[in-house]
Amino acid sequence: MDANAMQQQGHEEEDEEEFALLDLDVLSGNFDIPPNAPYVLSGLDTLNPVLVIDNKIKLIGEYEETIGTCFAFAEDEAAPMVHEEAGSSELNLFSGKCIIDSNQAPRKQVRPVARLHKILKFRILLDDDVQNRTTGPSV
Repeated sequence: MDANAMQQQGHEEEDEEEFALLDLDVLSGNFDIPPNAPYVLSGLDTLNPVLVIDNKIKLIGEYEETIGTCFAFAEDEAAPMVHEEAGSSELNLFSGKCIIDSNQAPRKQVRPVARLHKILKFRILLDDDVQNRTTGPSV
């Protein structure tokens, strides 16, 4: 393989996106977090990324591989279902007309956004975790 081909292959690998699901179950019901609270997610390229929410809550994460592939979807409003009456019956007053059922619940349409192979599971960062991260494992 020549140098140009190797360089081009390297650029393709750099441009590839990788997604991870952030598992924040540890927060559910335990903390009152405002909807637009600022957060800092750092160390994504390490084994234990850190998430700080609203400069108050500190979490440490650990990557877990998924079994199979997880898919993430986005939800969009779908157009209402339109029924077109067909037929040439004289009794059919709505022949050739479109009817929208106003009693029908709004429809949602989903579209795939990403494939996930990792889950980033968070837990509350304790003082012991900080000490272990700075001093390293004891020998």
